[in-house]
Amino acid sequence: MGAIVLTQLATGLSVLAGAALLKSVMDQRPMMGPTQFPRCPSCNGTGRVACLCSRWSDGDVGCRTCSGSGRMGCSSCGGSGTGRPIPAQISVRSPKLRS
Repeated sequence: MGAIVLTQLATGLSVLAGAALLKSVMDQRPMMGPTQFPRCPSCNGTGRVACLCSRWSDGDVGCRTCSGSGRMGCSSCGGSGTGRPIPAQISVRSPKLRS
């Protein structure tokens, strides 16, 4: 019975050590890296905002857009919850060399 208790104790300590290691790594490197986009300011990263039907409603909530939930997809981020890059076309002309 002593071996089982020692095995469980060792397993518990391993889990705690792993959690401490993960926390230290997450503190050094937050979730948002250089390739990820920041949270959408309109929906705060949820991808959903209050539906327009809840604004005019007299207590009942629901329309085809929100399917009765009172929340619709965010139009700023397209429901992804992250900011989207704005596509831009940049044209560069090479200078003409005079001879």
